[in-house]
Amino acid sequence: MFQNTSISTFLLLEFSETRELQILHFTMFLILYLATVTGNIFIIAAVASDRHLHTPLYFFLMNLAVQDLCSVSVILPKSMLNSLLNTRQISYSGCVAQVLFFFFFLSSDFFLLTVMAYDRYVAICNPLHYEMVMNEQTCIRMVAAVWLAGLAYGVLHTSGTFVTPFCSNVVNQFFCEIPQLLKLACSDLYLIEIGVVALSVAIGLGCFFFIVVTYVHIFTALLQISSMQGRQKAFATCLPHIIVFSMFLFTGSVAYLRPTSDTPSYQDLVFTVIYSMLPPLLNPIIYSMRNEAIKKALSKLFRGKHVL
Repeated sequence: MFQNTSISTFLLLEFSETRELQILHFTMFLILYLATVTGNIFIIAAVASDRHLHTPLYFFLMNLAVQDLCSVSVILPKSMLNSLLNTRQISYSGCVAQVLFFFFFLSSDFFLLTVMAYDRYVAICNPLHYEMVMNEQTCIRMVAAVWLAGLAYGVLHTSGTFVTPFCSNVVNQFFCEIPQLLKLACSDLYLIEIGVVALSVAIGLGCFFFIVVTYVHIFTALLQISSMQGRQKAFATCLPHIIVFSMFLFTGSVAYLRPTSDTPSYQDLVFTVIYSMLPPLLNPIIYSMRNEAIKKALSKLFRGKHVL
């Protein structure tokens, strides 16, 4: 479908030609990957095993953990394997798959965080109607729409990126990142993907303003809560979401909108690592540290009181 060039393989960024540093890169990425996988699996297991967590908030949180788990699994294992085997190659089809699935899970993350903001708005601003508005069928439809929208975005960006022939196969990044691939384009067809990126920015800004307006209403409602305990509980569920969304939006925007350099850039690498690896790593920590229900579910799970 996307094969339109004589290039059969791409060469990813080589962190170092020194074997010891290659092993160091493999070790560091392995630690980050295992930490990310472990944290998100804990979230999934806690929500799945405890019936008290079978609510819309934790249903969305479990889907977020699945998306984070999948997004890092698309890019990190190949980079680690290349360092371990002292190679830089990734096949053309493998590069297509990375772009497709990484953007699929990345955009699904963004849309789900928007849905989670609406869930918190209904829960805090319209608590009497919460169970009626956020019922099981509605939540399932919302999550299904999030996954379908993410898939559509993945296909759209992948088509826009690989419709053009490439003049080079050297990708100055540790995975097939769209801005780096567009630099290799030989024709003006890459403008199709530029248009898709512009559309994505417009939709992203729309989601951002929706979340800002939503949280203005949420914090206004929180200030009217007379119970200090109730106010703290509400803030505890809202603040992690704000932290996660802000980090995700800022780092992703910088990585995709800033001009890319013609040679391997330390800044490009840093921003890419931050937006692609940091949110999936920190999400379980942020949510579990400020959430007593997840702490209790994990405690029961570790003590063997629940069977998955």
